[in-house]
Amino acid sequence: MEQREAFNESKTALIAMSGGVDSSVAAMLTMQMGYDCIGCTMRLYDNDMIGEDLLGSCCSVKETEDARSVCENLSLPYRILHCETEFRDRVIEPFVSSYEKGETPNPCILCNRHLKFDTLYQKGREMGFSTIVTGHYARIVKSGDHFYLKTAVDPSKDQSYVLYSMTEDQLRHTLFPLGDYTKDQVRALAAEAGFRNAEKAESQDICFVPDGDYPAMIERYRNRTYPEGDFVDTEGHVLGRHKGIIHYTVGQRRGLGIASEGRLYVKCLDVPNNRVVLSDNERLFEKDLTFRDFHWITGAKPTGNVEVSAKIRYRHGAQPATLIPIDEKHAALHFREAQRAITPGQSVVLYDGDTVLGGGTITG
Repeated sequence: MEQREAFNESKTALIAMSGGVDSSVAAMLTMQMGYDCIGCTMRLYDNDMIGEDLLGSCCSVKETEDARSVCENLSLPYRILHCETEFRDRVIEPFVSSYEKGETPNPCILCNRHLKFDTLYQKGREMGFSTIVTGHYARIVKSGDHFYLKTAVDPSKDQSYVLYSMTEDQLRHTLFPLGDYTKDQVRALAAEAGFRNAEKAESQDICFVPDGDYPAMIERYRNRTYPEGDFVDTEGHVLGRHKGIIHYTVGQRRGLGIASEGRLYVKCLDVPNNRVVLSDNERLFEKDLTFRDFHWITGAKPTGNVEVSAKIRYRHGAQPATLIPIDEKHAALHFREAQRAITPGQSVVLYDGDTVLGGGTITG
């Protein structure tokens, strides 16, 4: 296989720029490949939408200024695309609804699926650009007539997990220039180019929850509080009171406020009865899961069992498992070894070596 460079009919690129060092270097590398480019920042939300100060988020004035500064440094045209409505409807609302259902969603996956590789992708096509560029650490490789999503060269920065919902057509019209670089190399390139964001710290939080307090954001967004309920053990015995379903996720230990002889963890969330079920750590391990929204990058989903490696969360090592298709939209996985804290709402992503096959949303 050969590393993808430029397979599109024309070398024009719309570059998603967040104000961070990664998208800035991606823009520079794309220009060096000979593309005719425009940089753009997607305006996703405002203060009133999330009830929070935007300082430090990707939609803050400073981030926009940093993106504009890099474009000026590169003599690259720059514009802001307003996507607030799409982001509210397709990312924030599903995120909040998922927590209310007792799930733990990954909004970065929703943002990539619906905003970067749907809204931005379509806007780019309408504007006449052949290619969308982002600063993700992943690779796109062409083999024969097909395009494949691959893990990044730097495993510590690999972001292929949050890109599993891409289609082959989207891969055909996308560039990930950072896939062959380490973070240190990217920072060095930014410093050499004189970018003012070369040493900018990376955000570890969800962009629209910059303080990391998800329950508080949800309560502000819904303008309501969530009722207390019972902590129970796996036999149904009441152990204490919880402060609302949205405050908990599978595997959580801290913040329970339960006195016990041994450590207790959240086993599952019983939403219909407003109960949080607790257990010891051993009972968090399971070999089987089911998932919905079954996606296969090449389009033709397998109809029989397939041996794969699977990740059940972003910072989880891929583990050997058997994929068992159920129907067009659902499938199951059986792991060779039991996995800890399989969490509804998280994505399970399927790999064949360094190639991303697809995935879906864990249901149980």
